[in-house]
Amino acid sequence: MSSLYNFKKIEPVPTSSDFVDIILSKTQRKTPTVIHKNYNIGRIRQFYMRKVKFTQENFDEKFKNILDEFPKLEDIHPFYADLMNVLYDKDHYKLALGQVNTARHLIDQVAKDYVRLLKFGDSLYRCKQLKKAALGRMATVMKRQKDSLAYLEQVRQHLSRLPSIDPNTRTLLICGYPNVGKSSFINKITRAEVDVQPYAFTTKSLFVGHMDYKYMRWQVIDTPGILDHPLEERNTIEMQSITAMAHLRSCIMYFMDLSEQCGYSVEDQVKLFNNIKPLFANKPIVLVINKIDQVKPEDLPEEQRKWIEDIANEENATVLTMSCYNDDGVMNVRNSACDKLLAARVEMKMKGNKINDVINKIHLAQPQQRDNIARLPNIPAETKTRVKYDPNDPNRRRLEKDIEAEQGGAGVYNVDVKKKYLLEDDEWKYDTIPEFLDGHNVADFIDPEIEEKLEALEREEERLEAEGFYQSDEEILDDEEEVLRTAADAIRDRKKLIVQAHRAARGRTRPVLPKTAAAKFTTVSEMDRQLASMGIDGTDASERTRSAAESRKRTRHEAIPDEAVKDAGAMDRGDSEAQEIASEGFRNVKQKLEADKQKKNVQKQSSKMGKRGEADRQIQTKMPKHLFSGKRGMGSTDRR
Repeated sequence: MSSLYNFKKIEPVPTSSDFVDIILSKTQRKTPTVIHKNYNIGRIRQFYMRKVKFTQENFDEKFKNILDEFPKLEDIHPFYADLMNVLYDKDHYKLALGQVNTARHLIDQVAKDYVRLLKFGDSLYRCKQLKKAALGRMATVMKRQKDSLAYLEQVRQHLSRLPSIDPNTRTLLICGYPNVGKSSFINKITRAEVDVQPYAFTTKSLFVGHMDYKYMRWQVIDTPGILDHPLEERNTIEMQSITAMAHLRSCIMYFMDLSEQCGYSVEDQVKLFNNIKPLFANKPIVLVINKIDQVKPEDLPEEQRKWIEDIANEENATVLTMSCYNDDGVMNVRNSACDKLLAARVEMKMKGNKINDVINKIHLAQPQQRDNIARLPNIPAETKTRVKYDPNDPNRRRLEKDIEAEQGGAGVYNVDVKKKYLLEDDEWKYDTIPEFLDGHNVADFIDPEIEEKLEALEREEERLEAEGFYQSDEEILDDEEEVLRTAADAIRDRKKLIVQAHRAARGRTRPVLPKTAAAKFTTVSEMDRQLASMGIDGTDASERTRSAAESRKRTRHEAIPDEAVKDAGAMDRGDSEAQEIASEGFRNVKQKLEADKQKKNVQKQSSKMGKRGEADRQIQTKMPKHLFSGKRGMGSTDRR
């Protein structure tokens, strides 16, 4: 909850001139900057419309951040709303935020009007002037917000310095006249470092410290001192205390100085309490009498003691005494105030509506009394007679520690782990237990009833055999099941043969020709003989195959290109270059060049991984500037 009122996260509010500079600079950086008059007029309009819209969107974004980050007095806790009213005047604050919101709408309207005019711009110059006028009017609107932005920046700086107070957590609120020891007390019980001086109004604002009590976090608020005069005459410093007392659910700790060293009499301090007690309604009150090292309540006159007793009786206040000078009673005051606040918070929750939902879920069982016998708590006799171990008693029970000391102490003594073995004969404790005996594992013969179990198992087996438990079911098979089993056995045998044939075929060294290759070695006459052996007339198929083959025949000129013929002629003539190309497996020079080109392309990627090393002698800068710059004599300089 306290993070909700952490105003340190509000971003700084720039001045009006800085605001304009930021927005226009962003427009220049984030939008295109080059336009020519020979562009299409639609493109020119779009260029300048984008400038105006982008500027308006940036203004809108900045204003929206300001309006969202500053707290709205209607949405925050009444304590903070009244505190901001005391510190900054809520009318002035609302007016500043309202002017920022108005400027946001004005800039939106200016952008809308000028975008509408830019749609009808007929030249580059006209569009540029409209854009210029739009941004100028936006800047003018911003200049009018100079005072509002400066005020909001001052409010932001002051808000960031305010302590983060959680209005709903466990709180101790310290109040009273100036210089009665409030800041000294908060310094004692928390880590807060509030300035303490021997004059009034040292504390000018609220200070918050935190502490732990009963595993819970507590906040302690030190308020500025207040004087006894009407509310309308109180200044800003005093109104902070009044606001805290009025709105925070806390334990009110009203401090009094009976020694009157604070500069105010006991009567004035009692009058101040009666004056501000309407602010303490429904809150636990602790009346703290400070500086008892100077004057104690018993030392006061009867009349003044009666005033303090009246406060304690009428307001149900708890009167506690302490002294910050010698720390007498400080922690008692703190603990009593915390306990009283916890009790008040529980009582308030019990009166609320939510308690009914909680009580319905809780059931506390109460045992019913069955007779009139009183059953008091019973302490066992052993516990009563238990005597504390005395190491100097000669009749004491010997401990393992005593045995260790007798046998050489730590590092020499070895614990006897076998002495507490429970065996029939104590002499067996230290016998060596063999793991193997006569070639057999001893663990297999540990069970003393192994023979009886074995006999019982054999009797069970004989009984099952006699009853026919292990007889085969094959004798009672019917005819259908017999047929199915026979068919299944035949299928299994067939599968085994197929698998064996497949494995034998895989193990051959002779490669198996594919169908396309095998077709090349099959002639038409072989096809005729095969068809005739099957009793089929294959005349039509043979003729159709021969006619298709004739239609696919190529001429010699088509089959052998001229270049191959020339290369063959060159080889016949003994051309050494052609013979070398042919020996490498290429048909001609063109094919060899293409292959070399492909090889270079493949090697290019791997060559990119090469790094420059120490052996690569290379001068990075041919003519270093530091050797050729400086004072010159007469004449021209040539650095090339």
